[in-house]
Parts: sequence; structure tokens; C-alpha cells
Amino acid sequence: MTVEHRFNPEHVTAIDHAVDAAIADRKLPGAVYRLERGAASVERGYGRLSYEEVAAAVTPATVFDVASLSKVLVTAPAVLMLAEEGKIDLEAPLIRYFPECAGGGKEAITIRHLLTHVSGLKSGLPAKPAWQGQTAALSLACGQSVTHPPGSFFRYSDINYILLGLLVERTADMPLDRFAQQRIFSPLGMRDTGYRPLERMPAARIAPTQRASETAQLPTAHGDLAPGAPLQGVVHDPTVRRMGGVAGSAGVFSTMGDVARFGRMLLGSGALDGVRILKPESVRLLTTVQTPPGMAELRGMGMDIDSPYAKRPRGNLYPVGSYGHTGFTGCILWVDPQSQSFYVFLSNRVYPDDRSVVLPLYAQLGTLSAQAALGALQ
Repeated sequence: MTVEHRFNPEHVTAIDHAVDAAIADRKLPGAVYRLERGAASVERGYGRLSYEEVAAAVTPATVFDVASLSKVLVTAPAVLMLAEEGKIDLEAPLIRYFPECAGGGKEAITIRHLLTHVSGLKSGLPAKPAWQGQTAALSLACGQSVTHPPGSFFRYSDINYILLGLLVERTADMPLDRFAQQRIFSPLGMRDTGYRPLERMPAARIAPTQRASETAQLPTAHGDLAPGAPLQGVVHDPTVRRMGGVAGSAGVFSTMGDVARFGRMLLGSGALDGVRILKPESVRLLTTVQTPPGMAELRGMGMDIDSPYAKRPRGNLYPVGSYGHTGFTGCILWVDPQSQSFYVFLSNRVYPDDRSVVLPLYAQLGTLSAQAALGALQ
């Protein structure tokens, strides 16, 4: 655990105290954190993989289920890459690529609407009646009706990104996880990042997310798990589990260092260490306001800028115009192009029963990270 001298030690200590206090309050068993601005960086591992005394300590190499960070690490950039190649038209209607989705007001939905969460679709797919597989997921998504005219209403929706993940597969003619590996993770040197991590590494490297109840008295979203069974290396999101562990909405596992490489690429306008994966214009679409004029919630084609979900991870000092995303499991990537800084926070706050609330910690981290970053290199 090293700290570059160009960060104020008081700010770094305040970050340590905030995370340590959350762990002491059993808001989360463990976490990693990295702050970077130019050549200055600080990284930390906190706590343990679980609350058991014998659990291994979290380190910067611990792998986490990053949940909805998958949307911005894979799905949105993949769509933009395919748009660069002329395989996807961002302004085209969804039904150009999925004619089977016609009906229910969905004819007016464009790819832009899906990317910016203004499609008018509901937030998630139903769990019942029971279903399995990508074909069933597409059928369920296509069976939805819009609740608002597309382009008129913001609602964060996993259905949007499930459809976008399937769009990548259909237009690239390869599975989403293979596309991500070949076009994003490998070129960027994100060596520990990918879907279905147990195919590549032992479970001991991965922070657990859920432990099923020992009794089946109360129905939960995780009713597919055996009593007492842990999720460790299997995606936490039950919809993505039903889809086989790979989806545009969630499913990616990663490390603090790998997510930081992605953040560095964004600040490099789509390139890192001499390797370009996105054109600067695509990075602009991903990270600047692309929602319809007059809409209060501001989103890029992927990144959050100023929606209700952005206010806590942005904190009180980073400006509107900074951008990022969070993940349900307790994860943040937040980037400020003005100061050329970003921070990464990964945790398994959902262990063991996904009831813990860490939003106050997000607000602390956003403000403290900005204090430390904006005071660096002065």
C-alpha cells in the first residue's frame, strides 16, 4: 500500500477512516479503493472477503463482481465500436435489428434511447414464470410495452442494456463475452477482467456476494440458490444468472487495477499505452450529455453525469461534467476530465444478504476523493 506524496496525507487518511468505519458497522466486509491523478495514485485494500474471522484479507488483487459497471466497461463501448464500423446506427430504431420487438410502442425506440435510459421500458425482466437462456430473455424483452413515449422519460433499466448486449452479439456475430475479451479487455491489458471468472481463476481470489438463507421461509430474488449456498465467482444478478452469466446489463468481474486502466483509457480519449480502442468522438458520446434537451437527468451513451444515481458518487466537489457509474454490489468508477482524475471503489456490500446500504459512504468517497485529487499536483 503506497501513497504518492503529491496527495495530501490528511485526505487519504480521511478516506481510510470512512471505509474502515463502514466495515466496523458491518456495512460491507471488505473493499478496494484507488485514486489517480496524473502520476499520483493511491490504492488500498480494506477488510476481509467475508465477516468470518478466518476469511482472507482483501488486497488490490481481489476480484469483485462489478455488477452494472458491466454496462460501461463492455456494453456501451462495444455498441460505439460497432457504430464506428458502420454495423450499428445509433439513431436507428431498435426494430431494424430486432424486428421481433415490434409492438407495444417499441417501434419508436432507438439505440440512442437504450444507451441513455430513455426508452420507456420497465426497469427489469420478470422472474416468473421461470425462464432460462438468452432466447427467453430476448422474447421477454420484446414482449414488454413502453410505459412512456421513448425519449420523454428517464428510467434506469436493465432491459435497455440486455437488449444492447444482444445487439452486440447479433451485429458482431460473436458472443458478448468473446467480443469484450478480444476488443476491450485484452487490448487494454485488463488481465483479470471478464465474465464467468471461475473458468479462469480459483474462487478464493473472488469476493463472495450472497449467501442463500439456510431456510426457505421468505421468497427472495435468489431462490435459485440452495439453502446456505454462497455466490463466489457466479454473478450476483439473478436475471444474468438465468442468461448463463453473460449479459449487457451485468456479469463482469474485475479488479481495482483493471478498472483503473479503463478509466485511464477514457482520460486518454480512447487510447492507453499506445493502443486505441475507441475514437475520441465515441468517448465523447459515452461521457457527455446525450439525453434529449430539457430532460433533468443527464446521461451520456453509457455514463451517468447528473441523474439521481450520480449525486452521491460525484460528491460535493467534483463538477457536473464529471461522469461515472455504480454497481449494485457496491462499486464505483468516477472520472473528472477537468482535473484528469478518477477514483475506483469496489466492494461486496451485498454479502451476505444484499440488505446493506452504503450510499452515505458513496457520498463521503466522492467528496473526499475530489478533495484529495483537486489538491494534488498543485
